[in-house]
Amino acid sequence: MPRNAKKGRWIMSEHSNVSVSAQPSHRMAFTECTWDDIHQPGTYVERGTGDLYRVPQEAIGPASPLIKKQSLGASRLVRLSNNPFMTTLEARLLCAEINVSPNF
Repeated sequence: MPRNAKKGRWIMSEHSNVSVSAQPSHRMAFTECTWDDIHQPGTYVERGTGDLYRVPQEAIGPASPLIKKQSLGASRLVRLSNNPFMTTLEARLLCAEINVSPNF
């Protein structure tokens, strides 16, 4: 920083380097729901336990979904993908993005 001789103060240079990524960034919005709110196939992870659930189209029916879990606690599920057959590695990476410790 050069010193301004007239005022006796330090002044900052107005030059700055700005880095801009050439690749566009996109963030995914993850849907959080309960078991009763599942009406679409996909890969879901339970926020509290980190358990992974794959819900295929065949499991979606009038009593959607046909999979039921009984527990004293309320389960909060996060939909990772509309693909119920996504790879386990991809599911683990998405869990890291949403701060869920995977248990699979």
